[in-house]
Amino acid sequence: MGSYYYLAAQLPYLIYGQALPMSSAAFKDLARDAMSPEDAAVLDCCTLDPAPLAAGESGPTYAELPPHGSSSLVNNWQEWERALRLNLARYRVQKLKREGGALADAPEYPADAAGVAKAAMAMDSPLEAELFLDKARWDAIESFQGIDAFSENAMYAYLFKLLLMERRAAFKTEEGFTEYKALYDAILGLKTQVLQA
Repeated sequence: MGSYYYLAAQLPYLIYGQALPMSSAAFKDLARDAMSPEDAAVLDCCTLDPAPLAAGESGPTYAELPPHGSSSLVNNWQEWERALRLNLARYRVQKLKREGGALADAPEYPADAAGVAKAAMAMDSPLEAELFLDKARWDAIESFQGIDAFSENAMYAYLFKLLLMERRAAFKTEEGFTEYKALYDAILGLKTQVLQA
């Protein structure tokens, strides 16, 4: 277990909803230089997907938990996110009144992941539901981090939070493009009406 006082001291404090202070790639570069090789290797396991696809796989099933690694935070994250995704899939299938097909069983534990999935599926706006899910993910990461702000788990939590912030920034870009397109189409429609008058 490492203690990363100097690395942690250089990092800007992250607050959910704020602008991204650095990219996840920039953080990884900075962290790799400061962390032990063993701890730095775990950075590659820090993904928002609890079971990234291997080459040739067509889609995630989450039938089994990925093998546990050396970080309790990463292990807890993978278990929590897997439960969230399987519960979301279960509720979507129920909402669409389709047969479950090859869905893995949706675990009831961790209970907060199952509850978050249920609450998100009750929301009318897909964007609102996605933002709700990401805030729940943020809160879960903070709960897994523990109290040692200088541990390797704190560094992994920081990376997960940056990944969530990048995801949120992508939503804003998509939302902005959608608004731009609607405005542009409205302007073209007005121009056509003026020319026809």
